[in-house]
Amino acid sequence: MNNKTLFTVALLLVALLAISSSVFVVKETEKAVLLRFGEVVRTDYSPGLYFKVPLWHSLLKFDARVQTVDSSPVRMLNSENKFMMVDSYAKYRITDVRRFYVATRGDERNAVRLLSEQINDRLRNQFGVRDLHEVVSGERDELMEQITHNLDQKARTNLGVEIIDVRVKQIDLPPEVSESVFERMRAGRDREAKDHRAKGEEARERLQANADRQQVEIEAEAYREAQQLRGTGDAEAAAIYAAAYNKDPEFYSFYRSLTAYKESFKNKSDMMLVDPESEFFRYLKNPKGE
Repeated sequence: MNNKTLFTVALLLVALLAISSSVFVVKETEKAVLLRFGEVVRTDYSPGLYFKVPLWHSLLKFDARVQTVDSSPVRMLNSENKFMMVDSYAKYRITDVRRFYVATRGDERNAVRLLSEQINDRLRNQFGVRDLHEVVSGERDELMEQITHNLDQKARTNLGVEIIDVRVKQIDLPPEVSESVFERMRAGRDREAKDHRAKGEEARERLQANADRQQVEIEAEAYREAQQLRGTGDAEAAAIYAAAYNKDPEFYSFYRSLTAYKESFKNKSDMMLVDPESEFFRYLKNPKGE
């Protein structure tokens, strides 16, 4: 390979390098800033292929999609002079890339820092005139919309970004306050539990007393009915015995004696001392009872 060939190859390489350094592509998800020695030359790039002068121009690209600012939890004071740990985030999108570059010098970390400071300032101002209930549930949505609107106007003017939404992820009490709050909550729950147990014991005693009263009434009623039935039965038995006696007194007397013998000598170990001349042995001495 002679010198002429080497020179041609080198010239081609230099040309390719120059072309590659001159051509750039802007995607749909990007915004570009063309600089000339640090000064903004052009920012109105739509998606496509463009050229620049190597070593003369430099190019910066930024993500044009929705970005997130996730702030660290910040200690804030509400209208009740109670501290809260507020954790928030915001969604933003670059709208004016020239203004964004000038405000941040091309470093997106500066934009995140500035937005975090502004978000925390507005949250602190709004929380300072509201109590805990209002910032947690009562007026939370309205509060976030107001902060988003105010911050968006400021951010468009100063940073060239659009604030899409600002939200509070979490609101906690500081660690030194949480324990005392939890103790009060536990004490309140203990009081409620004791109250419920007392009411339950009172209800149990009422039910027990009512059940005992019903038991006594049922037993008394059953005893009364049993006595009535027993009296009725005894009366009927007496009537039957009387009728049998009147029909055949001798047979009735004989039957009663047999029943008495059966009951008296039921067990072998039974012993009875009776006068032999007693009427008890009347039918044992003589079947006719004479």
